[in-house]
This record gives sequence, structure tokens and C-alpha cells, in this order.
Amino acid sequence: MQIEDTRRSALTAPKSRPFTAELTGAETDFLTIGDISRIYSLSLRALRFYEERGLLVPVRRGVTRLYDPRSRARLELILKGKQLGFTLTEIRSMIETAEDGAGQESLALAPAQVLEQICMLEKQRHDLDVAIEELRATHLRLLDADAGELVFQSASVAA
Repeated sequence: MQIEDTRRSALTAPKSRPFTAELTGAETDFLTIGDISRIYSLSLRALRFYEERGLLVPVRRGVTRLYDPRSRARLELILKGKQLGFTLTEIRSMIETAEDGAGQESLALAPAQVLEQICMLEKQRHDLDVAIEELRATHLRLLDADAGELVFQSASVAA
């Protein structure tokens, strides 16, 4: 039991960044995975998953993952791609294509790919609208049924 309490306090205690004192001038732009998690409101698991998929390649110092400005720019592209509804595989391909062509972090989007994505998102929006309408209708039926049950219950109690 004591071991669990120790682990819990070690995990929940505020983390200091002991490596900052050791950083040289160029390394001061590096952030830990915890910093990135807080800044971008992402779970540590998500960041590790992006790393496993080859989307992010943080610098390693021992077991510590450090993210430089280029890694952070790449993460922002990943998040933008996700916001636009692309899969991680598509995002990776777009980033790699852009790196091959321009040498900078960007998403390589073709006009046809953009139109295809718009169509897919419009279909999803339509499907969501249909689902919302069905749920609203179901909710109204449930409210009407509840009101009927309440009237029936109060009438039977009065009798």
C-alpha cells in the first residue's frame, strides 16, 4: 500500500525540469513532452502515438523527449490536418511530400484532394444533422411519454 501511495505522489507532484540548467543556448528552445502536452492540450499517450507512427521525432536525452521548434511546427501541422478531417496516414504523406518539395514544414494539398475532403466533410455534416434530428424527435417523444406517465400517476394517486 505504501508503494502505491509513493507512486501516486511521485506521479502527481509538480515536475521540475532539471535539464534546463544543462541546456546550451541552442537547446533552450526545447520543451518536454509534458510541456507540449499542456501547451497543445494533448495527452501524453497521443504524443507517444504520433511518435510511434513516425509523425513526430523528438530529440531524446536519456528517457526524456525534447521537442524543438521544428517538431512543434510539425505537431501543429498534424493537428491542422486532423482538424481538416484527414487521417494520420494522409497527414504523414502530405508532410513528407511538402518536405521533399519545399524543405519546410507544411501540408502538401492538391486541389482534387481538397475538394474530396470537402465532399467527405459535407457528407459527415449531413449524417450528423440527420442523427441530431432523430435524437431530437426521440427526446420529444420521451418527454411526451414522461408527461403522460406523470399525469397518469397523479390521477391514480388521486383516485
